[in-house]
Amino acid sequence: MRPEMLRVGNCSGFYGDRLAAMREMLTDGELDVLTGDYLAELTMLILGRDRAKDPATGYAKTFLVQLRECLELALERGVRIVANAGGVNPPALVAAIRELGTPARVALVRGDDLTARAGALDLGTPLGAHAYLGAFGIARALTGGADVVVTGRVTDAALTVGPAIAHFDWGHDDLDALAGATVAGHVIECGAQATGGNYAFFTEIDDPLRPGFPIAELRPDGSSVITKHPGTGGAVTVGTVTAQLVYEIDDARYAGPDVTTRLDTVSLRQAGPDRVEITGVRGEAPPPDLKVSCTTVGGYRNELTVVLTGLDVEAKAALFRRQFEAAPGTAPAEVTWSLARLDTADAATQQQASALLSVVARDPDEKVAGRAFSKAAVELALSSYPGFFSTTPPAGAQPYGVFTAGFVPQSVPRHEVVHDDGRVEPIDPPALTRPLEPLTGGPGIPLGAGPTRRAPLGTLAGARSGDKGGNANIGLWVRSDSAYPWLASLITEQTIRELLPETAALPVRITRLPGIRAVNVVVEGLLGAGVAYHARFDPQAKGLGEWLRSRHVEIPVTLLPDREEL
Repeated sequence: MRPEMLRVGNCSGFYGDRLAAMREMLTDGELDVLTGDYLAELTMLILGRDRAKDPATGYAKTFLVQLRECLELALERGVRIVANAGGVNPPALVAAIRELGTPARVALVRGDDLTARAGALDLGTPLGAHAYLGAFGIARALTGGADVVVTGRVTDAALTVGPAIAHFDWGHDDLDALAGATVAGHVIECGAQATGGNYAFFTEIDDPLRPGFPIAELRPDGSSVITKHPGTGGAVTVGTVTAQLVYEIDDARYAGPDVTTRLDTVSLRQAGPDRVEITGVRGEAPPPDLKVSCTTVGGYRNELTVVLTGLDVEAKAALFRRQFEAAPGTAPAEVTWSLARLDTADAATQQQASALLSVVARDPDEKVAGRAFSKAAVELALSSYPGFFSTTPPAGAQPYGVFTAGFVPQSVPRHEVVHDDGRVEPIDPPALTRPLEPLTGGPGIPLGAGPTRRAPLGTLAGARSGDKGGNANIGLWVRSDSAYPWLASLITEQTIRELLPETAALPVRITRLPGIRAVNVVVEGLLGAGVAYHARFDPQAKGLGEWLRSRHVEIPVTLLPDREEL
């Protein structure tokens, strides 16, 4: 008889995460499955470029380093490992794992790579085109006896949902269970972000130095408890889980290949120290199409930042810009300027008296955006404003990537499992699908009149922000029922445009999630063509939520004194 609980841990939230985390997760407590998420939009571009230079590469090499140290330990403890570290070349990673010489049975999940068929599928001619596969291939690999399952581009949550399908024998029609496991997978997929990392109220965490990595204790109905190994740092609270739950989402329908999860049905409860229970999640049939990550090299990029110190900052910036634009060889296809007024009057240090002027060039021709662009700054060194110097030496141009999302029918990818013995098992797409319709949670909640005080939004609200292609996402939440009506009424398209002037001309979408006292904001196009395009100095919008929390708004006085409720 199978245990009524499956313990799924995470040891990586991105390519470059804590290298020791795999060993820590294997030695600090009990686990059944250990997952690792190594892929992001930028990572797919990096790995694609790696493989273009060397066909034997294209996978997350740090995962192989971790396995070299920990695979025998995992086998001894009976912990199975599931990771998307295969990147754009999963077969090469499988071969490398077998060369480690351990007796592990390694299975490959394949079919996400649509690059060779991109033109025929109206996906253009990208460097890479990879469909986001679901969890049933991972499940079949595990039921087939794999100790290690290597995938390419699957959804992040699939790393958790797949083991749950295998353990509890769920089918495509177990939509609520699949949705519950998807929420658990979404919470733990980014590692320590669920245990106090990048947390808005970090000052309240007793031991923030080295947060432990998260664990989802899954049950047969898809409900779960999020926790961490005893004695590890960080914290698991309703707040830390909420922060991750609203990270990089769109609206209340969270679409995936196996199920569309209704985020407006999620219920969270503190079930003990470092234990948060997730219940009530409902699922709907998945959409008929799969998302495809398409990455291309958009051209070449170069950036120069000069320092403006002391008086007449605006005039100094104007002079340098006029001189630079008049110099020969400084006419790339796209040039953007930004002046960061970080200076203060009568500053006690030179750094506090300085502003930063940045100019970015983009061009299809490496030479145009390269040394010719940098050379102009060098030649102005003794001919421009007083106190001229730059933050870094002029450099050559670097290629930049562009991410776009494509869509193909669920039947297009040849989703397959290659078992350790070489047997190939096809994975059928879901028989029942449902077109995706946005679900935004309705209008704001009207508030009665009453005295207010102007204070930072972050006095009451937490935030976490990130990127989805060229869009920026900000998830906001409060920690008391009494504060939620205020937040839900405050956050509107107009308010966001006022508080974040960069968004003034961009489409803004708002979703309200009263069940978790949250509001989600999506700003379309803020990040240009995606993180590698580097449209702004925070290209992944990681600090966007903290900027929003720092803006001053009117807060009802009745909410401010009750610090115990915060």
